[in-house]
Amino acid sequence: MIMGTMSLHRVCGVFVFLSLCLISFPPHCHGGNILVFPVDGSHWINMKILLEELHARGHNLTVIREANSWYIPEKSPLYTSITLDTKGGLEDTFDGFFQEHIKMQRERASLLTFFKVTAHLFSMLSHVHSVWADATVKMLEDQNMMKSFTDSKYDLLLTDPGFAPGLVLAKYLKLPVVLNVRWVTSGEGHFALAPSPLSYIPVPQSGLTDKMNFIQRVKNMLFYGISLIQQKFVVEPHYETLCHKYIEGGCHIMSLLLEADIWLFRSDFVFDFPRPTMPNIVYIGGFQCKPAQPLPADLEDFVQSAGEHGVIIMTLGTLVDALPKEVANEIGSVFAKLPQKVIWRHKGERPSTLGNNTLIVDWMPQKDLLGHPQTRVFVAHGGTNGVQEAIYHGVPVLGIPLFFDQYDNLLRLQERGAAKILQLADVNGNTFEQGLKELLYRESYRQNIQRMSRLHRDQPMAPMDQAVFWVEYVIRHKGAPHLRTEAYKMPWYSYYCVDVLLLLLTAVTVLLMSTVAVFRFLCCRRQRRQNPNRTDLRPNLFRNKLR
Repeated sequence: MIMGTMSLHRVCGVFVFLSLCLISFPPHCHGGNILVFPVDGSHWINMKILLEELHARGHNLTVIREANSWYIPEKSPLYTSITLDTKGGLEDTFDGFFQEHIKMQRERASLLTFFKVTAHLFSMLSHVHSVWADATVKMLEDQNMMKSFTDSKYDLLLTDPGFAPGLVLAKYLKLPVVLNVRWVTSGEGHFALAPSPLSYIPVPQSGLTDKMNFIQRVKNMLFYGISLIQQKFVVEPHYETLCHKYIEGGCHIMSLLLEADIWLFRSDFVFDFPRPTMPNIVYIGGFQCKPAQPLPADLEDFVQSAGEHGVIIMTLGTLVDALPKEVANEIGSVFAKLPQKVIWRHKGERPSTLGNNTLIVDWMPQKDLLGHPQTRVFVAHGGTNGVQEAIYHGVPVLGIPLFFDQYDNLLRLQERGAAKILQLADVNGNTFEQGLKELLYRESYRQNIQRMSRLHRDQPMAPMDQAVFWVEYVIRHKGAPHLRTEAYKMPWYSYYCVDVLLLLLTAVTVLLMSTVAVFRFLCCRRQRRQNPNRTDLRPNLFRNKLR
């Protein structure tokens, strides 16, 4: 009898324990119906990783892509695709921009070069937004497509707001919005949503840190002005007509951004400088990072043949196939001198100066090489994905930034002693060799990046789990308006309390003037009492003078 009672208690205890464990897990969201409007190129790489996880958890995905997409296939086991026809090939536009931009980067820094680069960037952005605005109009006028969107009863729209069509479509369909974001149409996403004091928050492409002197704060303000010009005169004009024509009550791109329910932000404060934030920003920096997998046998043999010297890996990302020929030859000659083995992703003309220690490849398993214990240095352009993977695996970076956010990304590592930056204009055999040897033989670089790696990994919840939780949270609650600021509905003079300041200044001015008037009145009255005949004499004196 006693044994039976003890067994019953054990069963009850196990049941209670399992119940508590189940309660402690967040509520599961049954498969949602998600419409996805991504940005192509390198942005698609991390969007795809998020979609793979959402698909694995039972969500139904529909991806909108352009007909001549670089990376987004029409057929995929992850999603159903909807293809849009865009005017002209954006790939050719970007390729031309990148090649011309690299040529400009080889010029010595000057005010003229800066204006040339800025004008060239504005021209490219204007063209791309024009193409996407036209594609958005075609999409909104396609009644069959709009009916299929409505009939599908999507739970939310997931988009990358580097371009605006996803935001416009979500507004048209009245869907909750989740952003997979770091960059928006006007620059870095924080500046669109969160308070951003320019005294210590550097504007992208300013080349500044969070410690600025007076001159640097002036420079920061000027770069902020450039970003406002970009949004007001380069981006928004392309969407104004379609917003007023197709969206009830009209819209502006910035207001559409601020109406988004959740911002899945591809950054964190191990990487970024501390700054104010908002409750609907969820930081998922490094969400695409995973432990390294075994290398292919031939690549593993090459890596192991390096022995104690280790391996250097080099890639300039997916958008640039090759550096200018003279730069590639200089780099190849430096690699040939080193005792390390080198794996270099390079699609251009094979450098004539290569040594036997350098392996040229069209593609490399970057994350697996970064996670390999033989890897000593990562030579990279500073793209967000590569920088986050370098932090995750703890590999110091020799950075050669080419465009966009790459210098700013590398600057954040350099400020923490985990990277060294070489401007493209300064790359030659001597500077490249010095930079490599500094990272190879000064232990502080590896120690600093590994400290960042430990900080990044020490989180209560993995970044990918956070991303999926908040997507499902929006599905469960049909949005998250309680986390969204209403500040975007305020005019600028109300946001900055200019009207309040004017009222207070007016009140203080009236009070001061009233006080002065009262004192003057009292003083004059006192003088009259002390000299009662003085005022009577003045008319007589005046009449005497006239005589």
